[in-house]
Amino acid sequence: MNHTNNPVFSKTDTGKVALSNDEWKKILSPEVYHIAREKGTERPYSSKYEEFNDIGTYYCAVCGNALFRSDTKFESGCGWPSFYEPISKSSVIYEADNSYGMRRTEVMCGRCKSHLGHVFDDGPKPTGLRYCINGVVLDFEKAKEAEKKYDAEHPQS
Repeated sequence: MNHTNNPVFSKTDTGKVALSNDEWKKILSPEVYHIAREKGTERPYSSKYEEFNDIGTYYCAVCGNALFRSDTKFESGCGWPSFYEPISKSSVIYEADNSYGMRRTEVMCGRCKSHLGHVFDDGPKPTGLRYCINGVVLDFEKAKEAEKKYDAEHPQS
């Protein structure tokens, strides 16, 4: 994802981001805006991260906040990338979601409050949680060590 038009995107700044929806609309793609700011949902099994197994860190595609480590990702069969634990207690925030006649817990970015998905209590050990996250609002950075190893094993010709 191209973040050149997004002045708040940073993988190092942990300060809270508070922009109006009009401001977000100017800097986010329509697809990301719909999920992140309008609490939309991408189609199941449509995310490039659904069957993605590279080693690294998943970030909020809206603001760059670190959200999940790849070693907490698991195959849940639900159609969206699933994780059993956020990267830190402050990386995500929670809110009750009683929309569509369901009782769920919404997961939002702890830095910019963008909608990420929902958390359920049917995940694997050690937490028993399943963070079901829209891949559209995820950004991924390969672990430096894994990237170095890959590059050494696959030299460019």
